[in-house]
Amino acid sequence: MTLDDVISCLSGYDPDALPVRDAQRIIAQFITPLEAAENVPLLAALDRVLAADIISPISVPAHDNSAMDGYALRGADLKTDASVTLAVIGTVLAGRPSDAVPAAGQCVRIMTGGVMPSGCDSVIPHELVATIGDDSITIAPGAIRAGDNRRFAGEDLMAGSAALRKGKIIRPADLGLIASLGIATVPVQRRLRVAFFSTGDELRSIGQPLDDGCVYDSNRYTLFGMLTRLGCEVIDMGIVRDDPQALEDALRQACAQADAIVTSGGVSAGEADYTRDIMARLGEVTFWKLGMRPGRPMAFGRIASDGHSAFLFGLPGNPVAVMVSFYFFARAALLRMMGAEAPQLLVKVKSAGAIRKKPGRTEYQRGILALTSDGEQQVRITGSQGSGILRSMSEANCMVVLHAEQASVAAGDMVDVLLFDGLV
Repeated sequence: MTLDDVISCLSGYDPDALPVRDAQRIIAQFITPLEAAENVPLLAALDRVLAADIISPISVPAHDNSAMDGYALRGADLKTDASVTLAVIGTVLAGRPSDAVPAAGQCVRIMTGGVMPSGCDSVIPHELVATIGDDSITIAPGAIRAGDNRRFAGEDLMAGSAALRKGKIIRPADLGLIASLGIATVPVQRRLRVAFFSTGDELRSIGQPLDDGCVYDSNRYTLFGMLTRLGCEVIDMGIVRDDPQALEDALRQACAQADAIVTSGGVSAGEADYTRDIMARLGEVTFWKLGMRPGRPMAFGRIASDGHSAFLFGLPGNPVAVMVSFYFFARAALLRMMGAEAPQLLVKVKSAGAIRKKPGRTEYQRGILALTSDGEQQVRITGSQGSGILRSMSEANCMVVLHAEQASVAAGDMVDVLLFDGLV
C-alpha cells in the first residue's frame, strides 16, 4: 500500500490543516512491522519485544500447594458450631513432599508452597489456630472455610497455554515468569535501527565555540534518550548543514543502514529548508501543517536509496516541539515497527488552575502531577509553554492533552494527562 492510498481513504484531507488524530491514523495504517527475529538469553531479553508466543511447557504450580504456613487438613473435619481437635501426624516442607495421608481427625503441619497431602483440601494459618499442642491443634468454629488457602495445580498457568503473547514488551515480571517455566532463551524482534540527525547552519555541537546567532544542538540528545528508552539501536549522524547535497547524502547514508530515520528541523517553509524537496525526491513523503501546539510542521513517509528503504519522520526544530512530535507520532509508529502494541494511556486528572485554549487544534501543555494535602491527584502546568523552553520539559512529569474540540479549562475541571514515567 502506498502513502497516497492511505491518504485517499481520508475524507477532507488537507495537508495544510491536518488534525492530530488524522495524522496518527495515517501513520498507523502506513507503518508495517519489521519481520526479523532472534533468540537471546533470558537475561538479555529485558525491554525486548517477543517475536512469538511463550508456551508454558509445565503447569504452574505443578501441584496443589499451600498458600500459607499452617496446617493442611480435610475440610470435612471443620465444624461451624463447635471447636475441633486434630492430631498432627507429620510436616510438609516446601520442595519436600510427604507420604503422609491424613485420615479423618488428622492434619499435617505445612509450609508455604508445600505440596498438599493426599486427601487434604484446606489450610489453616498458624495465627488462626486456637490452640497448638505437642501433637495436636484445636480450631475454633468458623475459623476458616473448607478449601481456604489451597493453591491448585495449574492455577497460574496450564501446560500448553500461552504464558506471554507475541508483541509483548518484556518487563521484569515477565523475566520471572519465563524463568519459572524453565525457559532459558527467548525469541525477540531484532532491535529497530534508527538513524537521527539535526539540520541547520545555526547549530553547534557541545565543545565547539558558540558563534553569534548560533545555539548548541539539544535535539540530538533528547532524541538519543527517547530512542534509547524505546529500545532502539541508535545511529547518531550528528548535525547536517543547510546544504542540499549534504542533506541528500545524509538521508541516503541513513537509509542504507537504518529501518527508520528521525530528523529535527528543516521541514517548514523557510527558504533554507531544502529537506522537503530532497525527501520527496527520494521517496513518498507528505508534508503537514498539523492542527497542534507546539509542533506544527512535520514530514512523514518512506524513502529509498540503492535498494534500501526506511520510514522517515521529519520533526520540527524547536526543542519542545521535537519531543511532543516524537511522543505523539513517532513513538507509536516505531513500536509498531518493532511488532509491539503501543497504547497511549491517558488518565483523567483534576486541573489545579485555569488553562486558556481555543477550540480547533490540539494542545500539549507541560504539566506537574502531584498529590494535594488531602491525597487527591492534581495537575498544574509549568508556566510559559513556548516551544523553545526545554527547561519546562525537564521540570514536567506529564503532558496535559487538550483535544481539538476542547475550549478553555477551568480550575477543577478534569483533563487528560500522559505520564512521562517510562517515556522520558
